[in-house]
Amino acid sequence: MSIREDIQTVFDKDPAARSTLEVLLCYPGLHAIWAHRIAHALYRRRLYFLARLVSHISRALTGIEIHPGAKIGRRVFIDHGSGVVIGETAEVGDDVLIYMGVVLGGTALERTKRHPTIEDGVIIGSGAIVLGPITVGRGAKIGAGSVVVHPVPPGATVVGVPGRLAGPKCPRGQEKLDRGDLPDPMLRVISRMLDRQNRIEERLRAMERAGLVPGRRQEEIELEERVRAALKEVIDPEVGIDLVDLGLIRGITVRDSSVLVEMVLTTATCPLVDYLTDQVRRRVLEVSGVQNVEVQVLDEPWDWDRFFGERNLFEKT
Repeated sequence: MSIREDIQTVFDKDPAARSTLEVLLCYPGLHAIWAHRIAHALYRRRLYFLARLVSHISRALTGIEIHPGAKIGRRVFIDHGSGVVIGETAEVGDDVLIYMGVVLGGTALERTKRHPTIEDGVIIGSGAIVLGPITVGRGAKIGAGSVVVHPVPPGATVVGVPGRLAGPKCPRGQEKLDRGDLPDPMLRVISRMLDRQNRIEERLRAMERAGLVPGRRQEEIELEERVRAALKEVIDPEVGIDLVDLGLIRGITVRDSSVLVEMVLTTATCPLVDYLTDQVRRRVLEVSGVQNVEVQVLDEPWDWDRFFGERNLFEKT
């Protein structure tokens, strides 16, 4: 460990760093690391009061609280740093990047190992909280605002409250944490459930066309097929794909000459909602045998994973 290595770490992990003098004087995260090394050396010599005093002064000057008993590795960078708390039995490996507001906290009152172990190369996003004597594996990424209470496998990405695994090891060349493009595990689960529902509905429609499902008139079945074919001509102008293939048509219900179309949007605040619903209504009314049309926009999630998943399914079949 050397001052030169610490300065180079700042340049490697913060593109805003402009000069060595700026790094030396204007980076509280770096100052906190230096102060901690002094406090930790005093702590190991059982000079507990002096160690805590140094830690306390560092906290007052930098806004970063690192207990003198914590073990901090090489090339650890605390970016911005305000509000960071690292507990007594925490262990932080080499090349770890920590953003502001991160807490490495404990969950027990006994004098035992009660804080996390962060292995080499981990990235912890702003406001994330890691609690208990758990291990965050080498190269893992924790999204901003996440609360992690279970061990994290090496290379995994964790997001949410409580933290959930959002993905395995990232592809080569994408090791940095893009906090604006974190996956949503709950959205993924819901999307897969809706996809399964769609496949079941497709099988049901096939059975209806074959006359295997009683209770529906053949005229209504044929009308539904004509309506679905007509909706394939309604194109989402933002992506250039028809609403059916895009997965935005969630259901078509036919009762005599009345048709109910249930659809979702690519985004909750889609600016084309009025245009799309009007196009759906107009196109369905052009179908022979349809007199009344109702279009309902459902509050359901949609993402590109579902679209590509459906395309892959159709290609395989």
